Amino acid sequence: MKLAFVNEPVNSFVNPVDREAQIKAIEAVEASFGKRYPIVIGGQEFFTDKEIKSINPSDTSQVVGLAASATPELADKAVKVAYENFPAWSQTSFAERARILWRAASIMRKRRFELNATMILEAGKTWIEADADTAEAIDFCEFYAHEAIRYGQPQPVIPTAGEDDEMTYIPIGPVVVIPPWNFPLAITAGMTVAALVTGNTVVLKPASPTPVIAWKLFEILHEAGLPSGVLQYVPGSGGAVGDILVGHPLTRMVAFTGSMDVGIHINALAAKVAPGQIWLKRVIAEMGGKDAIIVADDGNIKEAAAAITASAFGFQGQKCSACSRAILDAAIYDDVMAEVVAATKKLKVGPAKDPNSQVGPVITESAMNSILGYMEIGKKEGKLLCGGGRADGPGYFLQPTIFGDVPAGARIEQEEIFGPVLSVTKADNYDHAIQIANGTIYGLTGAVFSRSQARLEQARRDFHVGNLYFNRKCTGALVCAQPFGGFNMSGTDSKAGGGDYLLLFLQAKTVCQKL
Repeated sequence: MKLAFVNEPVNSFVNPVDREAQIKAIEAVEASFGKRYPIVIGGQEFFTDKEIKSINPSDTSQVVGLAASATPELADKAVKVAYENFPAWSQTSFAERARILWRAASIMRKRRFELNATMILEAGKTWIEADADTAEAIDFCEFYAHEAIRYGQPQPVIPTAGEDDEMTYIPIGPVVVIPPWNFPLAITAGMTVAALVTGNTVVLKPASPTPVIAWKLFEILHEAGLPSGVLQYVPGSGGAVGDILVGHPLTRMVAFTGSMDVGIHINALAAKVAPGQIWLKRVIAEMGGKDAIIVADDGNIKEAAAAITASAFGFQGQKCSACSRAILDAAIYDDVMAEVVAATKKLKVGPAKDPNSQVGPVITESAMNSILGYMEIGKKEGKLLCGGGRADGPGYFLQPTIFGDVPAGARIEQEEIFGPVLSVTKADNYDHAIQIANGTIYGLTGAVFSRSQARLEQARRDFHVGNLYFNRKCTGALVCAQPFGGFNMSGTDSKAGGGDYLLLFLQAKTVCQKL
């Protein structure tokens, strides 16, 4: 057993050896383009007539892989097999399950460049963004392994005279995991291994744009010793199989990360008790955000501008934690905007596999068209300061875009765009800035730049978000250090990477024996 958890460092690729290793890994993944990946249920592989085509968003002529798309019948089978395998897996010890996660983390380190390369080519992640994703996946495996050991012990209860009292945690049943494409290894791994290490079986329905990296997670977990039939790999569309998995009477829990609309649908569907169902399903729903960075009149202008730029345009703004709103005190508005616009104009847009690219492509054509639509709305609602359209290249490239003088309540200030678009709003004062920041249906992340501790304490009390940062960017939460999850329509605030996350996958059992 490992004695302490330490976050996995992110590679900056300044070492020429690492750079060369990453280039070779990209070439190796490119050599595997077009490979077919099966559905796997109970250790049995299935290929279907319909396939999910994973496209390289940096070059849409390239097919990263072809994943078999599940039929309704296979979706039904996957849940039934997970249910059948639950008793045996649930009776393995917490320690044994934790060891599998530690081995998986070790394998991820050995295959790190390959995993990075897969996300660079399949998800359009720049090198550092991809490596951070892999590092977070390693963190989830190691941290949840530690937590499993803790939860596997008898829990403290008050002794009663003449009785032997005990409370322990036990798993709950088959869990359907529906991860997003934007953190296709980290979040997929986090939800999956949390369910597994607590003794639950899993049906994993990977995000349709990124089935290949999910397959590699499936491979790694089995290489680490996961028994056949405990984890099912079931790609497929939400409409064709997602609703079957969520609504199935044998599904005990759904762990979802994605858009607000889909999360609301899943929550509603899971709440319906199907014929033969003998439990109320649990739901983790981590959804969207409309995150803001506030800069007070006493904030450090250069540091704030750098944080806004990094938070808004890192991974093309395709993070639920991304800074899509900057709220600036009128006294420093012009100075901050000059810095942000200048820094944004210097960002290099290009193919994710180019180590010099700072902004890669957005994930799909439909996403690109949606973002372009918001850019057109922004041109009517605010003042276009830079960007505003497509960028050159054979993929889904967009210009990092900033709109200034955006009024509070405007669509681009309220609606999640999930792309490289920043709206900037002028606040009359600090109180007004917090009021604007809280004026959305979301409550995920936020940041405040101020030299005044009193103002920071005011934000600590009044800025209603699940993850709040002072004098730094609003992205980049670390496992264990900054447990992640939001309020309101940002989801169930499940706090991934936190000390109570595994409790969501467990139920407590109390046993009392008279002496």
